[in-house]
This record gives sequence, structure tokens and C-alpha cells, in this order.
Amino acid sequence: MSEYKITPVGKFRMTCAEKWKKRLEDLRYRAFCGEVRLRGVELPESGSHISFILPMPASWSKKKQAEFNGKPHQVKPDFDNMMKALIDAIYENDAHIWDARASKAWG
Repeated sequence: MSEYKITPVGKFRMTCAEKWKKRLEDLRYRAFCGEVRLRGVELPESGSHISFILPMPASWSKKKQAEFNGKPHQVKPDFDNMMKALIDAIYENDAHIWDARASKAWG
């Protein structure tokens, strides 16, 4: 099992304006894609289980952070958008991926 310390982001809805208008979401997504490629993240065509561990807000108290550590992450970004961002960052054409599982938790 491989582990990569990259803060996950979800894929956002891109428009034609993304070519010239660089929004924060676009810059964050492109930085994520670059980091994934730089670290050489790979996925098999089937049987993978991706666990996204999302950081807790710094504004949370230590008690709340301890309470939520390892618990399911049930707010945005959606796990399907994070999965899409990861697969699109790894592969230009991801048609050969046919089986994958994803989960997300606080960490």
C-alpha cells in the first residue's frame, strides 16, 4: 500500500473562461495535479482503494480535533470529485479504469 502526503482537492466545474481567468479553485486544482504527477502516484485499472485524509480546520479546538480524528468526512468536497481530480491528474485518458473504491476521513 502506498501513501502520499498530498492535500486532496475536488475537481470543480471548469468553464471556457478558465483558459484566461485564473480562479483560486483552478490554481489549487492545478497545484494538486502537479504534485500528484511529481510524486509519481499510480493506480491499477481495478481493485484500488483510495483513502482521502482531509486536514481539520486550524480554528477547531484541540478537543474537537481529537474527537473527529479518523471519523468519516461528510462535508464538501465530495469524494467523487476528489476521485475525479486524482484520476484526471494521473491519466490523460482514464477509460481503462473500471473498478475503484474511495473513502474520506478527517485526519
